[in-house]
Amino acid sequence: MKLLVSVRSVDEAMLAAGAGVDFIDLKEPGQGALGGLPTGTIGAIVAALRRSGGSRLVSATIGDVPMHEAPRIIRCVEAVGRCGVDYVKVGIERTPAARPVLDALAACAWPVVPVFIADRGLEMADVAHACALGFPGVMADTQDKLRGSLFDALPTHVLQRFIATARAAGTMVGLAGALRAAHAPQLRELAPDFAGFRSAVCAGDRSGALDPARLHALVGLLRDQATYRPPPSSSARTRPTSAQ
Repeated sequence: MKLLVSVRSVDEAMLAAGAGVDFIDLKEPGQGALGGLPTGTIGAIVAALRRSGGSRLVSATIGDVPMHEAPRIIRCVEAVGRCGVDYVKVGIERTPAARPVLDALAACAWPVVPVFIADRGLEMADVAHACALGFPGVMADTQDKLRGSLFDALPTHVLQRFIATARAAGTMVGLAGALRAAHAPQLRELAPDFAGFRSAVCAGDRSGALDPARLHALVGLLRDQATYRPPPSSSARTRPTSAQ
């Protein structure tokens, strides 16, 4: 199981990379679950990580854009994609507008990872639809971090079905949502391809700075308890040349 940690600056990104984090996820935690960073900041973090070498993957969120603003969502995806990230993360709420947004995202040129917001449950038909569209990955996450973790929002059997749906399509699958070190056994049992953290590696709340001791402790814990199984390569979507 790979480890994703969300960061908001070059310094935090380099700290996460130095600790051995696999996915460096760029977002502004003070602006919501998928708060977006300015594209200039995203570009600076990507450049710093590329200069440092290594094979770690970089994702970035577009911000919390409402589902009914599909044209704005696509514009944001294009702006973030041009920053050179490996994946662009887009929140997908449980609304009737989700299906058209997924179709529009699948038609764009950038490698998008739909992030299904689980606070009101998951619409598994939309999840299956996303997996059939050929996205490189899907995630489940929560919007309201103060109401508990993803495991408080969804029962285990729903998370199992979410992961199984992605696996059946050969799609990379991740879990996030106020996850803590104490959730390591549950994550190991579910065995997603990656698990995302922010709150667990901050000294205060998730909008505070990364804490090096907490970060290194979490990396050590997950390295001891989980084994990553790479998804089938047939589902991967190549990043456009202009984003390289």
